[in-house]
Amino acid sequence: MNTEPLTQAPRSNAPQDLLQARYQHAPIVPEELNATIETMLNHRSVRAYSDEALKPDTLELLVAAAQSASTSSNLQTWSVVAVQDPARKERLSQMAGNQEHIRRCPLFLVWVADLSRLKTLGVKHGVAHAGLTYLEAFLVATIDSALAAQNAAVAAESMGLGVVYIGGMRNQPEQVAKELGLPEYAFATFGMCVGYPDPLKPAVVKPRLSQSAVLHREVYDASALEAAAQNYNATMSDFYTMQAMKNSGPWDLHSLNRLRGPESLAGRDRLVEALNNLGFELK
Repeated sequence: MNTEPLTQAPRSNAPQDLLQARYQHAPIVPEELNATIETMLNHRSVRAYSDEALKPDTLELLVAAAQSASTSSNLQTWSVVAVQDPARKERLSQMAGNQEHIRRCPLFLVWVADLSRLKTLGVKHGVAHAGLTYLEAFLVATIDSALAAQNAAVAAESMGLGVVYIGGMRNQPEQVAKELGLPEYAFATFGMCVGYPDPLKPAVVKPRLSQSAVLHREVYDASALEAAAQNYNATMSDFYTMQAMKNSGPWDLHSLNRLRGPESLAGRDRLVEALNNLGFELK
């Protein structure tokens, strides 16, 4: 078990420092890292933003990066709604559980699993498109939106911007769809705050589970889970203490508490009903 106190040195791009911050130990000791991997390892959720405006064409460049992500069968079943109007950000913030950083960020991106384009084209050409009502199509669109968003996140961070994902867009799906004018067969999977980090409120890298818990070679091997979870419990306890953050017990129990039942899902227990209301009629 990790018994060393958790600390984070000033931001560094040295390979050993990046891996130390991410795991609190270095699973490998690479001689060097390229700029892309450095950006990824330096990821941190940024919830405090400065008043600095985004540079011209930032949004379009992020979307270009997003559209460079892989997409299943080139179906491109995602869209993104860029929100900068303060009043709309305020309303979306309330729908997502009153999250202040949605109001504060200069750009809020709502990523959408979007089957509406294919439905529209099917109707236009008189071509059958019943496959859009099956779970497979919805999974394809959801995965596409996530791949696109992550490309945009890496691009943003490479430009000195900070981001944080907002799952709270799924708390009230119908209201979010109405606010954004989404058509049927379109669902807001999550949001993303984008902006320059506030230097007075720096975010830090959050440690992750050791690779022994997530990396399986050839076949799935759960034997390392118990030790990895105990070690990570200690690591996260130190992290929360260092950050003066409240937590509801060890990481494993805290995580399970988020999934204890429908009452813990912040309204997302009715997603199937909401998706059907949004036209998906999933099978």
